[in-house]
Amino acid sequence: MSIDRRHLLKTGALALSGALGAAEFSLATAAEAGPATRERLLLDFDWRFRLGHGSDPAQDLGFGFGQSDFSKTGDFGFAKPGFGTADWRTLDLPHDWAVELPFVRDEAGEGDADGRSHGFKPLGRRFPATSVGWYRREFELPASDAGRRFWLEFDGVMRDTLVFVNGCFIGRHDHGYTPFRFDITDFANVGGSNVVMLRVDASAGDGWFYEGAGIYRHVWLYKSDALHLGRWDSTVRATVQADGAALALAALVHNDGSGAERVRVRWQLQDADGRTVATAESREQLVPPEGRVAFDATARLRQPRLWSLDDPHRYTAVVTLEAGGKPRDREAVAFGVRSAVFDPDKGFFLNGKPVKIQGVCNHQDHAGVGAAVPDALQAWRIGVMQGMGCNALRTSHNMPAPELVEACDRLGVMVMAEARQLSSSEEGLAQLEVLVKRLRNSPSVILWSIGNEEWQLQKPMASQGRRLAASMVRRCHRLDPTRLVTAAVNGDNEDGVSDAVDVIGFNYVQQFPDGFHKKYPKRPIIGSETSSAIATRGEYETVASRNVIGSYDGKVPWGTTPEEWWKFHAEREWLAGGFAWTGFDYRGEPTPYGWPSISSQFGIVDICGFPKDYYHYYRAWWQAKPALHVFPHWNWAGREGKPVDVWVYSNADEVELLLNGKSLGRQAMPKLGHLSWKVNYEPGAIEARAYRGGQLLLTEKRETTGGAASVRLVADRTTLAADGEDVTVIRAECLDDKGRWVPTAQDKLVFRVRGAGRLIGVGNGDPNSHESDQGSSRSLFNGLAQLIVRAGRQPGDIVITAAVESQVAGIRPARLVIQAERAQPRPAVA
Repeated sequence: MSIDRRHLLKTGALALSGALGAAEFSLATAAEAGPATRERLLLDFDWRFRLGHGSDPAQDLGFGFGQSDFSKTGDFGFAKPGFGTADWRTLDLPHDWAVELPFVRDEAGEGDADGRSHGFKPLGRRFPATSVGWYRREFELPASDAGRRFWLEFDGVMRDTLVFVNGCFIGRHDHGYTPFRFDITDFANVGGSNVVMLRVDASAGDGWFYEGAGIYRHVWLYKSDALHLGRWDSTVRATVQADGAALALAALVHNDGSGAERVRVRWQLQDADGRTVATAESREQLVPPEGRVAFDATARLRQPRLWSLDDPHRYTAVVTLEAGGKPRDREAVAFGVRSAVFDPDKGFFLNGKPVKIQGVCNHQDHAGVGAAVPDALQAWRIGVMQGMGCNALRTSHNMPAPELVEACDRLGVMVMAEARQLSSSEEGLAQLEVLVKRLRNSPSVILWSIGNEEWQLQKPMASQGRRLAASMVRRCHRLDPTRLVTAAVNGDNEDGVSDAVDVIGFNYVQQFPDGFHKKYPKRPIIGSETSSAIATRGEYETVASRNVIGSYDGKVPWGTTPEEWWKFHAEREWLAGGFAWTGFDYRGEPTPYGWPSISSQFGIVDICGFPKDYYHYYRAWWQAKPALHVFPHWNWAGREGKPVDVWVYSNADEVELLLNGKSLGRQAMPKLGHLSWKVNYEPGAIEARAYRGGQLLLTEKRETTGGAASVRLVADRTTLAADGEDVTVIRAECLDDKGRWVPTAQDKLVFRVRGAGRLIGVGNGDPNSHESDQGSSRSLFNGLAQLIVRAGRQPGDIVITAAVESQVAGIRPARLVIQAERAQPRPAVA
């Protein structure tokens, strides 16, 4: 029997064409070709923004006042130069306006399952005043760009988007996770001012979790020749062999000019140090006007450096399109050489070596910034997961930001890339195609997932589910024959979707995989979603009146504790491994409590990335470094003489616990388990001593601290690039008069950021906090808060101060200086 987890949460490629004959078309002249090669310019800075309205045209720039808005091309005056925006905000992308909104408990009460699952933000048709936003950007195109092609590309906008350029409606996009682009060549004002305008309607969502609102990923302006390489069409497919690696190289050339062109494509393959290790070229072909022609070649690497978890080496293919003996377009494609095999008997192999997938599922939002996660923060979040031994990420439940996958490529973390919607409709396949084409060169991607927990398509719509999934699997295999396909299924794994996929994905239902493997021994299996343990960071008693959950192995009815699920997978060689739900807490789906809880508590770390105690369970058993963690804290005034549960996570052989220097016993650590003691509280210190081979390995203490005496700020990096994008993540905390962290501090801190940067978000990991993520203050939650500071585009010092709001006598404020150093920024639109 499957458990409807979502119900419980809510309630408690285009085909390639060949070349046409040379006699049919004349060759383009050099004058028609325009400037050589492409430019990719970031279009993130200096946008204007204001809220619109979902039902009142008077508050929505007059849009929709009548029924003739789209009747004539060029009639949209708000998207022309000179339109007044004096009362609009100026901001940089990425931007999520939902995170700026207050938390609202709908008058419908707890029956409002949708508002609950989306984090109690006022979005949707019942909130027209806060569900629509307008973005506007003016820029110049120099006269020297005459003859070039221009594209606007959006990496992600949540959600229904209308795009206007220079008074003209260009197109719409109604999906929040897939990138989209528009050719604006004919609408561009070369040698003058141009206006891009977006109306974004976040009334509808794509998922059942917090998704944000607005342009929450990057925007790009592309300039190219009329003869150019197709977007996401240049591929490198590497096959590892005994004597090296065989490379299949491919590209698709577009001719948007008026005459045919004789074209050749060349590949220069470089290692991570920029050394050329191989070259290749295609045969020359004729590309007709308005034509699309595929080019290919092969190459060989004799001693390839394989991409692996410990050595995530990547190569670069510099792809150059030549016509008339001149380069007309060029792009660099990063790729890796590695093998990834799912074996039904032995599990998963990377480069021929067995690797247990130690993964997490993650949504994409973070404290302070919501869905608008800066690139550096993407990498920081991956680093937090790697710190506990995590080696894989499932992009739940949608196409991820490309920078997230790039960080996994660079840092050595495997990816299960997931589509948002399981559908073989034209729209569904188009979304899937973008996912696969965009990410298929990434060595970190080891598996495609076509969807999550589509119960209707398992039963009662099993036959339809089988057909839908089969069509999606075929599309994946056509676009990328190097990877297998799975789907995350919660029960009924023998029916519907499961019949069509290559790797069976089990969500929870831990009672079923053994029987399935016995019945279907030739089908690989992965734990596509596991655990759903719950805890509130720094809490050690479950108190329903406070909506908090103690840190001793809490779990939901459909889930398992970290120990239960990991033991299950570790003890079964044929299981490839699994993905715990979730790595980070995320907004929405508060469980098991409703209002005032506004975020989940499933994370191994909270929404800021501060570890919960069972983070250290994974750290003990997911990596080889010696690990020791004892909890809880030792500030229990008023509970003297009463028992306190003390737990220890470690990968040592034995652990001894001491209270104020007196031994309370030494115990053998069970494999993949933990140790516990009942300790009558007395102030002082508990100390854990870990032994291996009879020798002392590690020690860790928890001391009774005094009250807060000072504030401390600790940055993950104290030097940033002054590029307008780089960020540092700063931990705020209080120390007692002996310099010890106070884990029970709840003081409200006020922050000030001056100089060459600015504060872009704050948080504290409290799933019940309604303080603003965009404010300049935040209460500590169980001793911790977080600031995210972004560098500006000029070098200099960023000075950050933090002080207790109430100005309590004797609590010293903190001051931290971050250096924003001169850097070469990415090419950007001025």
